[in-house]
Amino acid sequence: MSREGVEHALRARADERDRISGDLLDLESHTTYQLLRGASLRGATQRRWAAAQESLATLWSLNDAYRAVLRDAEQIRAARAKVGAEQLAELTELLAGVSVVLRAAAKPVEQRSLLPQQDERLTLDQTVARMDAAFREVTSALNDIDAVWNAVLPRLDGADSDLRHIRDLERDLGESADLTAHEAELRRLRASVLEDPLGAPVEQDLDRLARLLAGSRAELELALTVKAEYARRREDLVAALDRVRAAESEARLAHGAVVVKIALPPQAQPRSRAESLAAGLDALDASADTWVLRAKRLAGLEEEARKAADQSLATAKALYGLVGRRDELRGRLGACQVMAVRKGLAEDPAASELFERARVLLWSAPCDLTKAAAAVETYQRAIHGGKG
Repeated sequence: MSREGVEHALRARADERDRISGDLLDLESHTTYQLLRGASLRGATQRRWAAAQESLATLWSLNDAYRAVLRDAEQIRAARAKVGAEQLAELTELLAGVSVVLRAAAKPVEQRSLLPQQDERLTLDQTVARMDAAFREVTSALNDIDAVWNAVLPRLDGADSDLRHIRDLERDLGESADLTAHEAELRRLRASVLEDPLGAPVEQDLDRLARLLAGSRAELELALTVKAEYARRREDLVAALDRVRAAESEARLAHGAVVVKIALPPQAQPRSRAESLAAGLDALDASADTWVLRAKRLAGLEEEARKAADQSLATAKALYGLVGRRDELRGRLGACQVMAVRKGLAEDPAASELFERARVLLWSAPCDLTKAAAAVETYQRAIHGGKG
């Protein structure tokens, strides 16, 4: 190397050494690195981190040897104001030759040989490349572990927060939910994530636990609401039962009015649910259940009362609709008769017989709507020449 080349190489290597030192300091101050140094690891994470530590040990050994060569080169350069030929040769060997000595590592006895172990000699560039490969292996392990911790630990903390909130709700309610299994599962998941983040994934178990906690929290919040609003909601339910009775009465009136006009099957008789719902409310008042269970029962009674009222009103409407259907068929039969007159079929024996059959069915009480509709349809096809 020329004198200018040596000067340039020394400056470049000094900058490189400072940059590497900064990267190594950053590595040692990395939060995940600090946590792993004192962590009790197991499984896949233990194996991965053990390999990373071996690479880290190699990295520090290479760095020490690399810095020693640069220190020797800087001392030679500083010894004289002007580099002579001898010093230039020494510096060239240090900066461009295989000047870095990597001492053979001590091996366990089962891996040793009686032959002497050979030290390895590298150039500065080869040394930096080796250090970079070891650095990347360590940071790769850190990144993989860090990614799991960053994704899962906040969710575990959130689950812890949910448990604390549930405990607060229990105190407010004065009742206790059985959360022993949830707490044990959360401890298991946290230990698994802290000790072996690269092992079996816990996301599905954490999703399931989050759903269970959310369900428990929702139940307690509902129970607190019901406890605070029970008197008012009970009054509302009593009023809702009155509406059920009124709707059921309307359905019975409709059935009574329609059954004499329209033939109805036995199952069309309206059924009452008001009394069973009232009995359910009385049982709820006398219940010694927890507020969580009472909240569910009250919500169920409220929903059933709403459905019962809606169903009775729909039944009444459907029953009255049957009378409307009969009247529609009567009108349709009359229109068909007018059409028969226009076509000169009014005196036709076959058409007259079909008309009379439909008329008798429609004006009979109670009317069989199914048969009447079929008779009207048959008569209509007859006067249209067999077309519907």
